[in-house]
Amino acid sequence: MAELRYAEALHAALLGEMRRDSSVVVFGEDVGVYGGVFKVTRDMQAEFGPERVRDTPISEQVIAGMAVGASMMGLKPVAEIMYIDFLPLCLDQLLNQASVLPFVWGDQVTLPFVLRTQGGAGAGAGAQHSKSLEAMVAHIPGIKVVMPATPADAKGLLAAAIRDPNPVVFIEHKFLYNTRGPVPDGEHLVEIGKAAIARPGGDVTIVASSRMVLESLKAAEALATEGISAEVVDIRTLRPLDAATIVESVRRTHRCVVVNEGWRFGGYGAELAATIGEFAFGWLDAPVARLGALDMPVPYSQPLELATIPDAARIAAAARDAVRAGHG
Repeated sequence: MAELRYAEALHAALLGEMRRDSSVVVFGEDVGVYGGVFKVTRDMQAEFGPERVRDTPISEQVIAGMAVGASMMGLKPVAEIMYIDFLPLCLDQLLNQASVLPFVWGDQVTLPFVLRTQGGAGAGAGAQHSKSLEAMVAHIPGIKVVMPATPADAKGLLAAAIRDPNPVVFIEHKFLYNTRGPVPDGEHLVEIGKAAIARPGGDVTIVASSRMVLESLKAAEALATEGISAEVVDIRTLRPLDAATIVESVRRTHRCVVVNEGWRFGGYGAELAATIGEFAFGWLDAPVARLGALDMPVPYSQPLELATIPDAARIAAAARDAVRAGHG
């Protein structure tokens, strides 16, 4: 194990896969000479050259289209869309090409590419660089959606995504890049579609992903001082969703809070709540609580920005209410 930052873990995964497989290529805005805006691809062009680590024009349509075409021709692209806010610019390539071409062509083609992007609030990046649009892409059949919360999962899931024969949208959180944690040395793979129990507990289940896992763990620590044992489930991948792990947790705790940073209305938390209601209704002692961002643009002011998204205090309050309602 090595103690690495989240960004360093991603860098290690990319290096490992590019050294292992010459068909892996990286391209996007500023990924080459500059090394990426968050330095995930630093020094990689010096090792692999501009043919395998290529800077692109500022055109998300071009980047996503290159990923589709290159993967069809035998390469394994890792393309970067600098912020998830700009992902709608390449929805045609995802929605009408990547997600359907294997189907309409009778599985005569595969599209093994990864679209890396960064989302989330908390960095004071303003309304056009801070959204959480994971629900939008998770809605599309044929696209896998990954959101790691820890450095170890960032490395293992990115390596697994690069090896996956399907298109994967890999969503990183800007706030997580400097978080640190133990990361296995050498080859490390984490199964796509498998959730993790980030903290065991018996009184209430908190289901979260990405940065909200960290906030949920803080909430669980605070609840423990009150005698409430909260179990935190890190779903890790939104599609495919490991519903079995979530349902089994709710069957043990009988209460559940789902947390995501995207807008609450129509957000991914609604899918989680519906899944729990469908498969664990008989075990619930209280309604499923659902936390998400306020239905408004992300403010530039950091105090206002943080006020629009869930945090540990709000998560703890929702869990506390669920436990009280269950006992009532």
